[in-house]
Amino acid sequence: QVQLIESGGGSVQPGSSLTLSCVGSGASGTYAMGWFRQAPGKEREFLAGISRPGTNTYYAQRVKGRFAISRNTASNTVRLRMNSLISDDTAVYFCAAGSLYSDSTSFYAWGRGTQVTVSA
Repeated sequence: QVQLIESGGGSVQPGSSLTLSCVGSGASGTYAMGWFRQAPGKEREFLAGISRPGTNTYYAQRVKGRFAISRNTASNTVRLRMNSLISDDTAVYFCAAGSLYSDSTSFYAWGRGTQVTVSA
């Protein structure tokens, strides 16, 4: 059973950067990993995914060029670096484990989420 714990959320001003981290246990290193977010009143949105060895990545169009996903397989950690944050980035961010890094429907293990709030 995979367990995922996110950290690094917080309140920042527009234009700021923030890095989220997710530590996994229970053989999380054998899975593709991804980041999702959910804003109030909206559906969960797939942002980025990374393959098990970390050699392949996927980004949703709306965050491509601003967000960067990375992983350290030795420490079972996956990170999401977020730059040039805007108010629309305000959401709860979730780490997830799955079978295919580019397919949002393949993710089936979730962390509890970390809140990111972007406001002036």
